[in-house]
Amino acid sequence: MNKDQVKGSFEQVKGEAKKQWGKLSDQPSTENEGKMDKLKGKLQEGIGKLKEKF
Repeated sequence: MNKDQVKGSFEQVKGEAKKQWGKLSDQPSTENEGKMDKLKGKLQEGIGKLKEKF
């Protein structure tokens, strides 16, 4: 597991937490930020997997 995969996984966890906080506090903007962070994490993790493969 390389650093991109680790950062991507962390970003996904952070994004999910932010999304849930947005739902709980009824803040759609925070919820959307969380969704974007989670997506960013998935992309970064995918890039890390590709780097590891090649």
